[in-house]
Amino acid sequence: MDGYSGVVGGDSTKHQERHYYLLSELQTLVKDLPSSFQQRLSYNTLSDLALALIDGTVFEIVHGLLDIQHLTEKNLYNQRQKLHCEHQALKQDLVRKHKDALQSCKSHNLALLKSNQQAELEALESRVRVEQRMMDKKIVAEMDQKVMDQQNTLEKAGVPGFYITTNPQELTMQMNLLELILKLQQKESQC
Repeated sequence: MDGYSGVVGGDSTKHQERHYYLLSELQTLVKDLPSSFQQRLSYNTLSDLALALIDGTVFEIVHGLLDIQHLTEKNLYNQRQKLHCEHQALKQDLVRKHKDALQSCKSHNLALLKSNQQAELEALESRVRVEQRMMDKKIVAEMDQKVMDQQNTLEKAGVPGFYITTNPQELTMQMNLLELILKLQQKESQC
C-alpha cells in the first residue's frame, strides 16, 4: 500500500494496475455479501470505490473513524455503567435506611412506616427508570450523530455511496461498503 502513495499524479500505468487490482479484489469480496446488496453494487460503483482507495487515504480515514467510534462507544458505556453504579448505591442506602428505621420503630407506627418506605422505594425506582431512559436516549443520539459525522467525512473524501442518510437500507449499504473497505485493507496489510 505504501508503494502506491502519490501514484495518482505519477506513473499512469502503475495507477491503472493498482485500480484494476483493487477493482478485482472488491469484485471478489462482494461475493460474500447478501445477493440483494450485490445487485446494488454496480461495476461503476465498485470501479469508483477502487479509484477512491488507490492512494490509501480512505483506508487511513476509515481506520481513524473506527478508532473514534470505539472510543465513543467505550466512553458512553462507561457513563452508563457509572449511572448504574450510582443507582445501585442509592438503592442500597435506601434499603439500609429503611432497615434501621424498622428496627427503631414502635409497633403502633409500623404500618405507616412501611407505607412511607414503599412510597419512597417506588419514587426512587421511578427516578432510576427516568434517568436510565434519558441516558439511553443520550447514547442513541450521540451514536446517531457519530454515524452522520462518519457519513459526512467519507462523502467529503469522495467515497462512493456515502452521504448523510437515516434510511435503514442505505445505512446497511454503507455498512457493507465499509466492510468491503476494511476487508480489503486487512488483505492488503497481510501482503
